[in-house]
Order: sequence, then structure tokens, then C-alpha cells
Amino acid sequence: MNQSQRLHSLDNLRAVMMWLGIVLHAASNHMTQQSPMPWRDRETSLGADLIILFIHSFRMPVFFIVAGFFVALLVSRRGFAAMLKHRLRRIALPFAIFWPPLFAGTGALVLIYMHIMIRGSVGFDLALISTKLPHQPLINTLHLWFIYYLLWFCVLTTAFGLLSRHIPDAVRSACAGVWKALASNWWGIIVLTVPLATIGAFHEAGMLVPSGSFIPQFDELVHNGLFFVFGWYLHRHQDMLLPLYSRNCWYYAAAGLLPFILCLKFFDAFSANPGGIPYIAAYIAFAYNATSWLWSLALIGLFFRYSSRQNQVLKYFSESSYWAYLVHMLGTIGFGALLYNLPFGALTKMSINIFATTLACLATYHLLVRYTVIGVLLNGQRHSLKITGPSSVVA
Repeated sequence: MNQSQRLHSLDNLRAVMMWLGIVLHAASNHMTQQSPMPWRDRETSLGADLIILFIHSFRMPVFFIVAGFFVALLVSRRGFAAMLKHRLRRIALPFAIFWPPLFAGTGALVLIYMHIMIRGSVGFDLALISTKLPHQPLINTLHLWFIYYLLWFCVLTTAFGLLSRHIPDAVRSACAGVWKALASNWWGIIVLTVPLATIGAFHEAGMLVPSGSFIPQFDELVHNGLFFVFGWYLHRHQDMLLPLYSRNCWYYAAAGLLPFILCLKFFDAFSANPGGIPYIAAYIAFAYNATSWLWSLALIGLFFRYSSRQNQVLKYFSESSYWAYLVHMLGTIGFGALLYNLPFGALTKMSINIFATTLACLATYHLLVRYTVIGVLLNGQRHSLKITGPSSVVA
């Protein structure tokens, strides 16, 4: 398989993970468990809990692995300085431009949603701000925390690149060999899970919840950074590792079911009696992060095996995914508020929210982004409108 096919497979994977954010955050409106967010529909479902735990187990790990891979690709082609310049243009600049209106818009929709929840009518009361996000500071990175940390990883990668010139080649080769061994052997999953489980053991129910702080948190840097570094070395050993994951993708997927089921059992026990089993947070953390590694490798292998080419539909969804990632929370919160008083069940409301938010993201992308300077900002290119024939049909 040539390099372009490999890049298409990972680009398609990254796009799907971005679009899954709509499903994840629509489901968060209907959790039965305690939510890290203060808004919630009165209709809840265990199905929503399962969807969240399932998607969350692999979505962000895959994001950071693929991000590390593409950062390594940029460095190999352009060098560290050019990579950082590229990432500043494609990550830092969109963050600086979109964070202020997204923060204002999301905050307004959350207050409207909470007004409906608490007072039973549509309204806007700044006094409700006192019930802000329990795990986040009032001024926070929103759901953009991923690209915020990715920016930090790019800066740290550049700094390490400068320092690595003073590290002997033998040492660097030995480090690469260790990562190759971890990435290609079954016991490597266990070794890679240990530091993540150690971090999770100090968090409620073994789950690391993003703080949203503009001050990078050590545990989040280590947790997400481990996946990023894995992606970096995945690029270096891609000729061996990507075919390996492709051949064994279904085995990784099946193997991930066992720790995921164990995690659900431990989580049920924790919910029923948090202090009933000593060190249960550590058990949950180990099982959940083992699942993260196994299913992340399974997805990389599946997309490498079955989605190595890119047709026009996949390309369109890939190009629109960055925009959808940025703005989808406006949809899942806004449509969640609109659906609050409607006489539907949780899964019906969630399905309507997913469909409406997806449609809104695609429509706004096509009308406001694809053919404008915003498209250049997000994707590095502006598409041109093609007029075919006298009917003036837009291609």
C-alpha cells in the first residue's frame, strides 16, 4: 500500500472520530449517571450511558495517536520549525478565532437550557452561572481542549527536537526500539496501560475528566501525551506496524470486549456502593484504558484495511469534520433545549438531536465555510463553485 493510501485511511479515521463528537455530546443530554455538565434532559437512558462509555474509550486516544502520526509526518517532510509553523496556522489560529464566539454562544445556550430545566420556561438568567461546570473553571477551553493540548504537544515536540540533537544516536535508536516492541507485542498493551491506570486511580470512578483549564494539567499531559508519542513512533515504524494492525484488527476489537465488560461490571459496583470494593477506581482505570489501547489499534487496523482510498463522499466528510468539531456543541446543546419539553423518550430525542446537529453542521459548512476564507483557515484550501451548463447547477 502506498503512502497516499495510508494517509487516506488515517485521515478518514480522524474525520469519523470528529463526527462521533455529535453522537457523544447528544447522548450526554440523557445520562443516568452523574454528568460532568450541568444540563440534562429529564428523559434519561442506560443506552446513553453505554454509548458515552463506548465512544469515549477510543475517540480521544485515536485522536492523539493520529495527531502524533501526522506531526511526525510533517517533521519528516519539513523539519521541526516548519511543522510548528504549520500547526500554529492550522490549530492555534482557529482556536484564537473561534474560541471567543463559541464560548459566548455555548454559555448562552447552556443558560437557556438550564432556565428551562430549573424554571420550566425559556429564559436567560445570569444568576444560573453559579451552577457552572463542576469539573471546569468558569473560563475554560470548552470542547476545544483537544486542539489546545495538541498545540502544547507540538510546542513540546519542537523543543524536544532541538534538544535531541545533543542525544546520541544510539540512545534515540534504543528508545525507538522500545516503542516498537511495546507497539508490536501483546504484553506492550499491559505496559502502556499501567501509567494510564495509575493516573486514573486518583480520579473519581477511575475516569480522567478534562479540566478545561488553560493551565495545562500534569495528569492530562501525561495521559494524552502517551497516545501522542505512540502516534509519533507509529509513523517511524509504519511499514511494520500498520500492516500488523490491519491483519489483527478483528482480534484487537474482540480482545477489547473483555476489559470493557469488566469495566462496566466494576462501574456498576462503584455506582451502587463507591466504597464497597477497595481500590475499585484503579480496577476501572486499568480495564478502561486497556480497552482504549486495544480498540484504538483495532480502529487503526480496520481503517487501514478497509478505508485506504478516498472517494468524493469520504473526502467531503473529511474536509467538513474540522468545522463540525468546532461548532457541533452549539447544536447538541441548542437542539437539546428545544427537545426538552417534547413528549419523546430519551433515545428518540437523542436520535433527533444527532440528525439535526449533523444536518446543521453540513449546511453551515457548505454555505459558510467550504467556498470561503474560513475553509482556507481550517483545511488549507478554498473550493471553487463549479457551474455546469445553462442550468447553473452548483457542483
